[in-house]
Amino acid sequence: MNAQAVMSEAGEVGTAGEFVLEMSGIHKRFGATRALHDMHLQVRPGEIHALMGENGAGKSTLMKILSGVYQPDAGQIRLAGEPVAIRSPAHGQRAGINLIYQELSIARHLTVAENVFMGNEPRAALWMVDRARMLRETERVLQQLGAQFGADWPAGRLSIAEQQQVEIARALVHKGRILIMDEPTAALSDRETAHLFRVMRQLRDAGIAIIYISHRMAEVTALADRVTVLRDGCHVADLARDEIDEQRIVQMMVGRALTDFYQHRGQRKPGRVMLELQNVSGPRNRPSSLKVHAGEVLGLAGLVGAGRSELARLAVGADARTGGTILVDGKPVDVRRPLDAIRLGLGYVPEDRKGQGLFLQLSALTNVAINVLPRHAVAGVLNHGALDRLTRQAIARLNVKISGPQGIVGALSGGNQQKLLLARWLEIQPRVLILDEPTRGVDVGAKSEIYKIIGELSEAGVAVVVISSELPEIVGVCDRVLVMREGAIAGELAGDRITQENIIQLAVNAPEPERHIA
Repeated sequence: MNAQAVMSEAGEVGTAGEFVLEMSGIHKRFGATRALHDMHLQVRPGEIHALMGENGAGKSTLMKILSGVYQPDAGQIRLAGEPVAIRSPAHGQRAGINLIYQELSIARHLTVAENVFMGNEPRAALWMVDRARMLRETERVLQQLGAQFGADWPAGRLSIAEQQQVEIARALVHKGRILIMDEPTAALSDRETAHLFRVMRQLRDAGIAIIYISHRMAEVTALADRVTVLRDGCHVADLARDEIDEQRIVQMMVGRALTDFYQHRGQRKPGRVMLELQNVSGPRNRPSSLKVHAGEVLGLAGLVGAGRSELARLAVGADARTGGTILVDGKPVDVRRPLDAIRLGLGYVPEDRKGQGLFLQLSALTNVAINVLPRHAVAGVLNHGALDRLTRQAIARLNVKISGPQGIVGALSGGNQQKLLLARWLEIQPRVLILDEPTRGVDVGAKSEIYKIIGELSEAGVAVVVISSELPEIVGVCDRVLVMREGAIAGELAGDRITQENIIQLAVNAPEPERHIA
């Protein structure tokens, strides 16, 4: 992508050294909850400015005020030195502010060009939509972004990474000078992430200011020119490029040092084998075998597409096996569906908590108690008092920030949603608990609490399987690691051999997969 071409599309964004954005004295309350207090933010043109903080720290609220979704109770916003009052998202977009949500706002039934110009369609004679101009301008911007699809493509055919490019194209077509990106890599592969980073750096070099929200420290340290840290709705610090340090940022975010972040208590003493897979295979998995013991934390590592989640889904009956045997507590069992797994004490927290795990429009009580409703019913009548107590106890145990059992789960932060999903599976009193990407998209404070829960489960004798793409997480929490490659187990690591380098070596250059690994 040519930086000069992007500049011509984005319009004038100010000269070096000026602030394209200044937010000062921003206050916001929602009822009795203080979301922001005397918050301020300054962003320069041509910089990637990371916004860091735990879920609930105020990042999203601040960005929704900037983009016109919310109105501040007090404070001032200045764009290129001029005071503005941004009354709506449409007004924000006209002012050059574009917010790309983690949940992308793409209309799948429309074309790419129709998505790019949605609500701002150019008009020709007789106020007819000028479709030729829409296609022409969209195609020009897509070429600048290096897109591998055309302006007339149906948006429903695009991958998540390609949909993000459509959102960025929308910002460029509308002369965007501030681009806000909220967890943009959450659903991307490593290759797609690398391409996105190249695009972001080229936009920065063209003078566009990018406000970047992410929980992934490696991304922030690699990309950010400056970092602003928030905690409890307040500004904590601004860090220049040479001041960006992961441990320093984490301590600022949570207000304490995370000296025992992963909650690993040294070498555990595993008990009897709780779950064993013998040559289990599926449509996308070759025959693989594994054992996980009571009180052990077993890691499943590997590259995207290696078959980790698929193997877990075979184990709990979420997908149909094509071969192999499953043993629970030493006895062969027939697991054909998730309900069979629940009855055997096998729990599975899926990778996609919103799509496959939670009922977002329902209450915490429903989400927590759904697997154990028969235990709290007499003649088909639910004991609502018992369910209420059960949910309150789960909320307290896992420190979930919610108003109560009737609180709607969709309104919660990612970390609190994940803890509620964990609470559901803890209610079945599992023998084996499989956690698929348990800390994806959650802040460092929630990560620490989830690691603590994993440690407590292993101490209680539960066999825990952790699937994670974050290698420091695998190294930090697991007693033993199985590395998968091309749909089968490639090797095992234990003790001092559990290192990021060894995991990558097995994942990339593994020998012929082993079939029986204890």
